[in-house]
Amino acid sequence: MNSLSQFMLIVVIIIIALIVISCVRIVPQGQAFVIENLGRFKCIWEAGLHLKVPFFERVARKVSLKEQVLDFPPQPVITKDNVTINIDSVVFARVFDPKLYTYGVESPIAGLQNLSATTLRNIIGELELDQTLTSRDQINARLAAVLDEATDPWGIKVTRVELKNIQPPKEIEEVMTKQMRAERERRQTVLEATAHQEAVVSRAEGDKKAKILAAEAERDAQIALAEGRAKSIELVYNAEAEGIKKLNDARISDSVLKLKGIETLKNVADGRATKIYMPSDIASVVTTLGIAGEALGIGDATPVDTKAKPKPAPKADPCIGDETSDGGVDAFLTTSRIQNDVEDNWKS
Repeated sequence: MNSLSQFMLIVVIIIIALIVISCVRIVPQGQAFVIENLGRFKCIWEAGLHLKVPFFERVARKVSLKEQVLDFPPQPVITKDNVTINIDSVVFARVFDPKLYTYGVESPIAGLQNLSATTLRNIIGELELDQTLTSRDQINARLAAVLDEATDPWGIKVTRVELKNIQPPKEIEEVMTKQMRAERERRQTVLEATAHQEAVVSRAEGDKKAKILAAEAERDAQIALAEGRAKSIELVYNAEAEGIKKLNDARISDSVLKLKGIETLKNVADGRATKIYMPSDIASVVTTLGIAGEALGIGDATPVDTKAKPKPAPKADPCIGDETSDGGVDAFLTTSRIQNDVEDNWKS
């Protein structure tokens, strides 16, 4: 009897120990336990050590408070222009209230999936295919706002929604491929035309600048040549003016000038001239310088009879012109030429 009592006592102790151990719970970090007392919600256990009342309390649900990535299968939707496409969406959500998450909806994840599919159909139904392909950010924002508002009673916070893939039909893909190829070819043609235009313009501008530079170089050369000629003429006239000035400063007598004139006549009458113009006062010059005339072999030293009758003038030669006119152009030119020759011989 004593041995049986000891055995029963050991069994009772073991059962009590097991009950106590089963009532001690440790809640990991990032999780929460929903506790019920006799079927009614009692409290929520957060991370740490907890002890429940045996046979009266139980853990109704273990809820993860971490952000979850819910990858839903592709959903067929119809666009505004009646094109059926498959859209694969990804929803990022977390539980912010374990009580609502446990008692708000029977299956929160399934409810979120169905709500995401219906909302996506409503949004895509208002857009055309091209807008759907180019407006992902707007679709994501609208879908996230609708899901977040709808899941608040479920204790779920939708943080972000992304459209992972948009799959149009094959025939639409072929049309889009052709359209893309045509757009690429158009861009290539436009770029080639633009490049050719720029090349032609650049070449024309280069030719224009080259011609301008050549014209400027020719102008500068002509200016330099004209300046050189002007400088040379200026030097010649300055030299002549200096020579005339020296002659004036020397105060040469009339006898010397007449002598130089006779020397000039000698050079003029060297036998090579076919026509000789004599000044009208050559007789008075020779008479005054008779000795010099004999020395040079020009004229006669015999005095001239001024009272003798003048000989009749010879007939005018139409080929030669009027040589007897005292005040004519030939006499003026002859006198000027003789004077220039006299000055040149004097300078030499």
